[in-house]
This record gives sequence, C-alpha cells and structure tokens, in this order.
Amino acid sequence: MAVNKVPGNSVLRLELRTGVDTGGNPVYRNRSIRNVKPAASDQDLFDVATALAALQEYPLNSISRVDDAELVQV
Repeated sequence: MAVNKVPGNSVLRLELRTGVDTGGNPVYRNRSIRNVKPAASDQDLFDVATALAALQEYPLNSISRVDDAELVQV
C-alpha cells in the first residue's frame, strides 16, 4: 500500500542566549512562532526570524524550522 505525506503546520523556533549559569555554561531559551504556513520558503522564514531577533533583548543563537506532517495510507 502507498503512503502519502500530508503537510501540516510548521513552527519557527528562535534560540536565544539568555546568560550563563553558575558553572559558566551558556543558558538558552526558545521562542516559538506557531502556525507557519508549510509553503513558506526557508529564506523567507530566515529573514523573518532575523528581523524578530533584532527586537529581542537577548542575542540570537540559532534558527530552526520544525515541520509537521501526517502520513496517510492510500
């Protein structure tokens, strides 16, 4: 039987460095923007994440895109 992938929503995740712990290790926090259209291009999401990061109090460490999909049997 064949299986199809049905795209769901995506999440844009910004990882921000919020400081250091008592051992001197960096501490990170995530900011998630949900309900991102799966058809949005990676470049567009990167540009939006970079613009949003400029509005944050803490420096940006990384940008992630998490895609959700359902596998259905046809």
